[in-house]
Amino acid sequence: MAFKQAKKREPLGEAGLFEYAVRMLGRRMRTVRDLRRLMKTRAVEGAEGEQAMDAVVARLVELKYLSDTRFAADYTRMRKEGEKFGRRRVQQDLMGKGVASELVGAAVGAAYEGVDEVGLAREYIARKRMKQPAGADREKETARTMGRLLRAGFSAGTVFKVLRDWGVEVEEFEVEEG
Repeated sequence: MAFKQAKKREPLGEAGLFEYAVRMLGRRMRTVRDLRRLMKTRAVEGAEGEQAMDAVVARLVELKYLSDTRFAADYTRMRKEGEKFGRRRVQQDLMGKGVASELVGAAVGAAYEGVDEVGLAREYIARKRMKQPAGADREKETARTMGRLLRAGFSAGTVFKVLRDWGVEVEEFEVEEG
């Protein structure tokens, strides 16, 4: 059985990269870093390709097709309202996507201002259909629930409040707030 050889693509110049970038943005919203990563695989190698990518990014920003600020705000809103994630999870996700820390702080701060974190954690629990720890494996279930809530971006204090509301006894310990 012979494998099909991948068709070698011709490297794209500035005009071709612009069309490619617009197609990629049409599929879903992206950060500047993400779009540059995609274009790098299609651009001419070397300084010429870098210049073409810089020009395409500048033009897309000028046309308001590309904005890390708008990406951060939209992403934060969708993760908070749709996924019911806590503040920390959204911050980490945005940082991982290459959004500048000052933009992350502004977007997350605005979206989570005045939000009842315990209420949001309860919404997350309902969305994930998590059950109260009970039975013989209660300690194990409690640890699992704690881990899921912490990974979803909720603070330790919020997790303890939710568990106490369920009547689960938990030993609080000092957790550094980051």
